Amino acid sequence: MNLSLRPRRRAAVPAAAPGTEAAPGTPPGETGPFVRVEGDTRSLFGELLDWVLAPLLFLWPMSLALTWGVAQGLANRPYDAELARLVQAIASNATAPVRTSEAALRLEIERSATALLRGSEDTERWFQVLGSRGQLLAGSGTLSVPEPGVGADGTVRFRDDKVAEEAVRVAWLWLAAGDDPDNDALVQVAETLEPRQRLATEIIKGVLLPQFAILPLAVMLVWLALTRGIRPLEELQRRIRRRESSDLSPIPERGVPDEVAPLVRSINDLLQRLDKSVATQRHFLADAAHQLKTPLAGLRTQAELAAREIDGGRGDPAAMKHSLRQIALSSQRAAHMVNQLLAMARAEDSGERLRRQWVDLGAVTRAVVRDFVPRAIERRIDLGYEGPEGVPATTGTDPGGARVLAEPVLLGEMVRNLVDNALRYTPEGGVVTARVLPEPGGQAVVLQVEDTGPGIPPAERELVFQPFYRSIEAPVDGSGLGLAIVMEVAQRHGASVSLADARPRSGDTARLPGALFTVRLPRDSGAR
Repeated sequence: MNLSLRPRRRAAVPAAAPGTEAAPGTPPGETGPFVRVEGDTRSLFGELLDWVLAPLLFLWPMSLALTWGVAQGLANRPYDAELARLVQAIASNATAPVRTSEAALRLEIERSATALLRGSEDTERWFQVLGSRGQLLAGSGTLSVPEPGVGADGTVRFRDDKVAEEAVRVAWLWLAAGDDPDNDALVQVAETLEPRQRLATEIIKGVLLPQFAILPLAVMLVWLALTRGIRPLEELQRRIRRRESSDLSPIPERGVPDEVAPLVRSINDLLQRLDKSVATQRHFLADAAHQLKTPLAGLRTQAELAAREIDGGRGDPAAMKHSLRQIALSSQRAAHMVNQLLAMARAEDSGERLRRQWVDLGAVTRAVVRDFVPRAIERRIDLGYEGPEGVPATTGTDPGGARVLAEPVLLGEMVRNLVDNALRYTPEGGVVTARVLPEPGGQAVVLQVEDTGPGIPPAERELVFQPFYRSIEAPVDGSGLGLAIVMEVAQRHGASVSLADARPRSGDTARLPGALFTVRLPRDSGAR
């Protein structure tokens, strides 16, 4: 019987696909959880109100400016038309310089212009008629003369100007007196702006005053519309608050707005996963309580038998020794069950990220094998280790070594449960081998645990990884958690687990096929 830890012959492992090695060094630390501080919450109603009212209040002054400009244009239009009519009427009287004298022409223009320009009391008007040589024929000489030739197409033009520091509106017209545009006669009429401003003010009042009444009404309508739009969310909130804490059924989507339906479906998906998790925990606790009943009941029974021996005064040493042995065995089973439950809970705790570090899988396996040597000696089982004896103590990985990026405690639990399972099912005189085989490609490390026990039928090879599953034909007692812990730890490290016969099955019933568990651990597991 060989119980030493000497290296045995290594089994060949197929080369993995070539790839880059995991970067050396410790993985970057994880950021801490998001700490919520006051002020993080926001009001959806307030944001909607801001986004609706802010543009409205921003556009309102722009509307006022545009209204003022439109009112000015509307007010200028009739007054400009009147000025153009006056200019054309005066011009018609100033087109006969070749038929009469200049004095007679001035007198005729003055008389007709005075009659034409007679307006209201609050309007002051000026006119000016210049001859073809630029001489003043009639009217005021205070009006500025526009550039010659500009507007000499017979069209009345308009400009804003000043007369004696008073703002006026001027209409002018060049009268063609020949082929030379510099010798054209000029007719201008100007008037003050007070009537135009009064008309523009009246127009603005008629437009803006209703807006002052409509704006508060619009704000109130927006408020009411948002309040009504938020109401389905408030109803959904009340429906959720009325639910019992144990009610994890899906939230009905009846009456939920289309925009909120994806959120409700996401919450329902979360509730479904939470319900499944709670159901799994309940099932786990129920199975755990059921499994603990057997060793606890054995403890109580053996304690009662021992107490009966003492009370009866018989004090049979053999019976007392048997009861004490059974008490020790039951307590050992109970402790093993509790340890397995704790290991399973730790392996299933997906809410906590793994604290990974570089671990020598060969060293972990050797330590586990060393711990099980006394038990193997007791059962006369040849327990051995095959694999690297060690790797250089450097940061990172060694292509020829067995370093993996993993959580050390969980990795040890996985190896321990594989070896413990093999020892339990291997008969006396059998062989159990724990083997660590680095892949030549350097991407993964393979852990194998091989025994010479009865093996596992192909129909049960997926079931044995379920918690508390034990074959009816199993020759030994167990908690049914060991292989479930192995699978959970492997999945959390991104590893794969396979199960096969250690030797080909044959018709020889005396030759047990054994079981070969193979775990392929990536060097950089990317564990969650």
